Amino acid sequence: MPLLSELAELPTPHTDLAHCRQTLSGGSRSFWVASQLLPPTLRNDACGLYAFCREADDLIDEGDDADAALAQLHERLDGIYSGASQERTVDRVLQRIVIHHQLPRTLLEALLEGFAWDASGRHYHTLSDVFAYGARVAGVVGVMMAVLMGVRESNALARAADLGVAMQLTNIARDVGEDARAGRLYLPRQMLVDAGIDPESFLQAPTFSPALCTVVERLLLEAEQLYRRSESGIALLPVGARPGIYAARLLYAEIGHALLKSGGNSIDTRAYIGMAGKARLVLRTPQWVALNKAGLHESALPECQYLLDAVQQAQTAQSTELHHNSVFRRIYRRMVWTLDLFAVLEARQQAAASGHNNALSEGHS
Repeated sequence: MPLLSELAELPTPHTDLAHCRQTLSGGSRSFWVASQLLPPTLRNDACGLYAFCREADDLIDEGDDADAALAQLHERLDGIYSGASQERTVDRVLQRIVIHHQLPRTLLEALLEGFAWDASGRHYHTLSDVFAYGARVAGVVGVMMAVLMGVRESNALARAADLGVAMQLTNIARDVGEDARAGRLYLPRQMLVDAGIDPESFLQAPTFSPALCTVVERLLLEAEQLYRRSESGIALLPVGARPGIYAARLLYAEIGHALLKSGGNSIDTRAYIGMAGKARLVLRTPQWVALNKAGLHESALPECQYLLDAVQQAQTAQSTELHHNSVFRRIYRRMVWTLDLFAVLEARQQAAASGHNNALSEGHS
């Protein structure tokens, strides 16, 4: 019989979530602040989802063999989606999220593909290429968050993807110097060439210049347009989730604003928002009640459309499954079974009565 101390060390959903919350608080501070405004259940699911994303990113980015790390992550998804018992804390939490919310596997595979692009040193020549990358590492997170909220309406999903891509564009603009010193370049290479900057020379010696500033400004302008368009989708989210999502939108957009105020130099410095600034933005979250809804029906970014399609296909499959296995269908089957049973019993009674009558007739004869 196990000792009480041994039982206390066994993992539970509560301790698993505590581990995920710790991962979140030690990672993206802006995400952490915004998550505190989410309803508790959604906050827990967001923490679990983020913990897997963060662990997958670190496993690929910091390991010695990215291909092996990716293969391992796909195997972990195999186990999670098969319903098999999971040993890893993060995988147990993600499995509960997948089952409860019917989260399409395509979304998590898109995320892994984005990490694979990082590991392979993929080049991004056009803005569309950067959007495609943003769709995989951030737009998909917005879509998954919407699914966790029970939102599957295509316009709402498109705006969630807009918000995720906008955040990624902000990250790219903020981290130009840090990425370049690591040998990575996410700014559209064609934009750099148009501004008179040779991408390879820039990677060899990252230097801030007015020309580079124009590229950063263009990227942040694209992000700002997506931020504004994303606002229209917030009204389609559950009421309790709207302040937190709007807070995340404000916090990330403010990073871009801070970068522009500092002259657009993300080579020598890294734009950030202090806690006082974050608190000021959080106090603005009640403004979500008057958000601009003009962009709600605009088409999704083409680079994000396949994410929306995956959710819609999963919803169709789930609806079909629910149609065949719903409570009403089970009740209907029981009713038919009961009626059949009554018919059999009635036939037996009639047969018995007929036999009894025949016996009486023979007795009288």
